[in-house]
Amino acid sequence: QVQLVESGGGLVQAGGSLRLSCAASGRTFTIVRMGWFRQAPGKEREFVATIRWSGISPYYADSVQGRFTMSRDNAENTVYLEMNNLKPEDTAGYYCAACEDCVPMNSASTYHYWGQGTQVTVSS
Repeated sequence: QVQLVESGGGLVQAGGSLRLSCAASGRTFTIVRMGWFRQAPGKEREFVATIRWSGISPYYADSVQGRFTMSRDNAENTVYLEMNNLKPEDTAGYYCAACEDCVPMNSASTYHYWGQGTQVTVSS
């Protein structure tokens, strides 16, 4: 089993920045990719970004490309999502996830392990 714990959400004005963290523990040697997803009220869970567990090959949703950056601190088994130029439409619960068999890598159904989520609210 893999355990994931997110932190770093909050309230920010449009144009501001936040950094989310996701600490992984347990059988982390089985992880192939880590991902971030988000879900707004009344909407389906949406892919945001993913990165290989080694910290390479990030891939982003078009809606966040150029504004969000996903990275990994290998020493701490932690992945980050740096979010810049935030917009009100970025408001959602953000969830960290891990997968072992990661095809397709941008589908929530691919990911086996999930954190509890952290709320991001962007005011206009």
